[in-house]
Amino acid sequence: MTGPRFEVVPGRPEHRQVVKNLLQLYQYDFSEFAGGVVGEDGLFHYIDRLDEHFGQPGFHPFLLTVYDEDPQTNTSAWRPAGFAFVASATYFAPRPEPDQQLIAEFFVMRKYRRAGLGSALARHCFDAFPGRWEVGEVPSNLGAQAFWRRVIGEYTGGRFAEVTLDDDRWQGPVQTFDNSRHAPRPA
Repeated sequence: MTGPRFEVVPGRPEHRQVVKNLLQLYQYDFSEFAGGVVGEDGLFHYIDRLDEHFGQPGFHPFLLTVYDEDPQTNTSAWRPAGFAFVASATYFAPRPEPDQQLIAEFFVMRKYRRAGLGSALARHCFDAFPGRWEVGEVPSNLGAQAFWRRVIGEYTGGRFAEVTLDDDRWQGPVQTFDNSRHAPRPA
């Protein structure tokens, strides 16, 4: 049995509203770990900052889409299924180096989890930016920690380090690796 058909595309301005909508689902899921709350309008407002980031240097959104059938209409189409935000940033140094990236946000809808789509999305991000990487998880999100250790371990052949930070930039485990020599260079 094969997994669902999917694509990972760079986030473009026309994807902004789709990503904002997915961010509501992401924040709902993440509120279990980070304690987020909705505003009086019933929406999470973490996403209000998205417009500031879209199109800015060092912010790289990716949209995960899946070819899936709507059971109510029996119509198949490409549908949003998740996203990743890659940032030219670091948890360790005051300023990132040119080849320093981190996963700023990462989300796959529950329906599509455990189908290999999260791993594929992560690998796509890593391959797009050869260099030094950092991926951090909040301490209470044990599922995310297991996911990232597995994905990064497979991607690097076990050549990664992990530290636990507790400072003003980040609190929790952070996996670090360098894929400069292993990842394909973008065309």
